[in-house]
Amino acid sequence: MKYVKFKRCLAFVITMVILSLLLTGCKDGSKNTGNDLLSEQTTKSTQSTQNEEQINKKTDKVTLKVQLIGDFMIEDTTDKISGKTNLGVHVLKKEFEGNNPGINVEFIPMSWDDYTQKTQAMIMANECDVYQVPAIANIASQGLLEPLKPYIEKDKFDTSVYFDGQIEGWMAMGPEDTELQIYGLPFIGDTRYIEYDKKIFDEWKVPYLSESPTPEEIFEAAKKMTGKNPVTGKENYGIYYKGGDVADTVMNLCEAFGGTWGSGVRWKELQYNFDSPEMIKALKFMIELNKYAPPGSISGQGGELWGTPDNNIAINLRSTPGNAQTIASLGLTDRYAASYLFVNPETGTGGMFAGSPFGIGRSSSNKEEAWEFLKFSATESFQKYMWENQRSQSLPVIKSSLNWESVKEEPELNVILNSLGKLWTPRYIYRAAQPRYIFSAAVEEAILGKSMPEAILKKAQQEAENWSSQQTW
Repeated sequence: MKYVKFKRCLAFVITMVILSLLLTGCKDGSKNTGNDLLSEQTTKSTQSTQNEEQINKKTDKVTLKVQLIGDFMIEDTTDKISGKTNLGVHVLKKEFEGNNPGINVEFIPMSWDDYTQKTQAMIMANECDVYQVPAIANIASQGLLEPLKPYIEKDKFDTSVYFDGQIEGWMAMGPEDTELQIYGLPFIGDTRYIEYDKKIFDEWKVPYLSESPTPEEIFEAAKKMTGKNPVTGKENYGIYYKGGDVADTVMNLCEAFGGTWGSGVRWKELQYNFDSPEMIKALKFMIELNKYAPPGSISGQGGELWGTPDNNIAINLRSTPGNAQTIASLGLTDRYAASYLFVNPETGTGGMFAGSPFGIGRSSSNKEEAWEFLKFSATESFQKYMWENQRSQSLPVIKSSLNWESVKEEPELNVILNSLGKLWTPRYIYRAAQPRYIFSAAVEEAILGKSMPEAILKKAQQEAENWSSQQTW
């Protein structure tokens, strides 16, 4: 009897388990949660990549992986200020693949957070073939990049298409090199320039700045236009600088006074001029000029109205291409004008070299295909795409851009683009390592009145030299 009851109970339990499984299956098939949808999209993306790889294997296509840093998007986006549609990098993919049928491009976008360390790890893991390497000096020194000179010579690639200094600015040294070599080709241009508000100059009846003003010219103009505006009655300031960039401004002033940052390429061999007479003069000059800037400039405050119709500052000592874009979007291109940064009288160059080059990972197994992509980045179509869709983070690096109608429409751009060829090269090597922060801290401390220029610059010199003495490369 007990055995019969046990059999009935067992049958009941099995039946309930089967029904439960059936009901669960129906529920999952009829209703997806948000996580289910996300999982489905991820699965589809993974399947798409796998399918693409399978197709590539069948058709003998090479998958070329290109790393990008910044605000690059695969799909189209809308500009928040102008409402303009910016095309995603899928446009570049389509064009390159059309010209190179045997290659499939896969872009790998990433943010600026810890980009140097991330790029190093990616190269060592052979995750990509082409890398955006603004930290090229650091990465090349570890032997992680492919030298490009053999490729340039083999294809007779014309590097003169770039603005002067763009190739030289990104030259670096590998662990076995005895002189600077080409490890990257520029594809993003960046610069700084002096910008001024012609309306405020007119209201104060001060002559416009010359195309290449001297520090003294800037100082006198800033002094005259600080105070109550004679036309509007509003408070004006003669000068503005971004606090985080003030060390680069002092360095540029040093160049104007005939000095340099120093010399050398390898960390252990760097020679610094942080406490030179020219540098001391530059820092003292900046302290005096700071009297005509908005309160809080050293902390990054006071310049919020720059580039707008309500601007209250006469001169921006170190403006950016992003400001020019904002000015153009607000229809104020006739109001603002640009001048070149200061230059060293002997070299004719001055100011921090910036931007981004493309390099080829030493670990890549697709070096020839990667080289084709680097050459593609120098074409007019690639550079026009960057200018028209990525302007917030890029200036053209090729000379022919000066002939584009969209460039001619903005008077400032002639100076801004030509300034790319006037920047100091090789770039400030010290900025790629700890001495950059040593020098910046010293400059800021002096401007805040916490230390005398001579004493704090001498300290910075000693700290930088001590750092170099501990380096092995």
